[in-house]
Amino acid sequence: MSATTSCRRPARGLFGPRRELGSCPRVRASCPASALILWVGLLAASAPRDLGAATPGAAPAGSAPAIRLITLDPAHFHAALLQREMLPGVDRKAHVYAPLGPDLAAHLTRLAQFNSRREAPTAWELEVHAGADFLARFLSERPGNVVVLSGRNQAKLAHLTQALEAGLHVLADKPWILEPGDLPGLKAALELATKRGLVAYDAMTQRFEVTCRLQRLLVNSPAIFGRPLEGSIEQPAVRMESVHYLVKEVAGAPSLRPAWFFDVRQQGEGLTDVGTHLVDLAQWILFPDQAIDVERDVRVLQAAHWPTTLTLEEFRRATGEREFPACVADSLQAGKLQYMANNEVHYALRGIHVRLLIRWDLAPPPGGRDTELAVFSGSLSRVEVRQGAEQQFTPEVCVIPNSTAQTTELRRALDGLLPALRREVPGLEVVEAPGQFRLAIPPAQRASHEAHFSMLVSAFLDYVRNPGALPAWEQPNLLAKYHVTTRGVALARQTEKPADHKPTHP
Repeated sequence: MSATTSCRRPARGLFGPRRELGSCPRVRASCPASALILWVGLLAASAPRDLGAATPGAAPAGSAPAIRLITLDPAHFHAALLQREMLPGVDRKAHVYAPLGPDLAAHLTRLAQFNSRREAPTAWELEVHAGADFLARFLSERPGNVVVLSGRNQAKLAHLTQALEAGLHVLADKPWILEPGDLPGLKAALELATKRGLVAYDAMTQRFEVTCRLQRLLVNSPAIFGRPLEGSIEQPAVRMESVHYLVKEVAGAPSLRPAWFFDVRQQGEGLTDVGTHLVDLAQWILFPDQAIDVERDVRVLQAAHWPTTLTLEEFRRATGEREFPACVADSLQAGKLQYMANNEVHYALRGIHVRLLIRWDLAPPPGGRDTELAVFSGSLSRVEVRQGAEQQFTPEVCVIPNSTAQTTELRRALDGLLPALRREVPGLEVVEAPGQFRLAIPPAQRASHEAHFSMLVSAFLDYVRNPGALPAWEQPNLLAKYHVTTRGVALARQTEKPADHKPTHP
């Protein structure tokens, strides 16, 4: 077995010894100077020159009434993406509470890059509170009214609940919980939010993806889709697949993952992590604006999981770490990491059979990227979203008639729905191809993964300003979603590794 190191690097070894830090014109850091001086300098130097002037779309620092952001223990890049743009009515001074370490440093660097980019730079000012007592200080000081959570998932529900108890709204990245035993605590947290008139919102960014929105409209058109089929375990009516890669490059440089990412007790397995989006989309598309009763409407039927095996050299490629950390020591076999990242689950949602496959491989093939597949089967047609090599890794929406005899009638129905589709996506066209119809989406109507976060934050802040506008179905559907993800993983632990789990859509 290889030597192990701690998942959380010691602060002294990374940044040096303690000493006091004076004030900074753009960022105040209540932590050792040697710890954050580099990041303070980056942020101060990168801020736009005219910080005294109001930034379009942002509230001047200290103005009221403003939404004031607190980011708690940011350990995932999604935390920074939520501040990718200046936000209307949001104080540009934000607070960060976190332990001192590389995750905090990475978060500050990302915000510095937003402040220094050439086009539409942001103008965030930060007060950074770094140290082992970050949580106690956050609960004592509470300098804002909205808390952002994104990163280590094991303590996320506890932090979310503490924020609600402190009277703060919460925007939390998925997943909120990893184990079925946390479901009662999740329900209690949602009840607390309702009682106190607070918003606790799950960062379901895929709802803002244009192809998902179009698929939802098509599936709910009786003239195009008919009625949803029930399917079976052998032939599910809904199939969704998501394939991701551990080693990626951004702008020609490797994008490294923190070592703790490979601890499933902290990050979760594939189903409890990225699979959260698939479960959310299944119920959001099939039953729009309807509450799902977890006791009556959901049955988890079958599940399986299996590892992605990493050598030490492959782990180094993914993380930049020299050794396997102590937090994955019990997942090492013969010197290799058995990273339990892959899941399959079959469940019934109001009698409709759903199959989800989530897979993590080491690295994409040359020219390859993440792939997605979503197939919904109705009595008249199938509505598919495919994102693979054939689509040049750009998601596309297709409608496939169940029989060639229905082609003409389906075309007529699509033409009839086109005005509604164009209200959702201006400039959309329906293109006929052999055996199917493709929805041609203008490039200008496509948004990046990063842009989805800006859309999400805008929707969340609208609810913060008017908590009564949060749809009544959000909370029961969130409970149903995490029931599927956590029960699916729990069931998979009782199941032997299946023989083959290659995705339908490579």
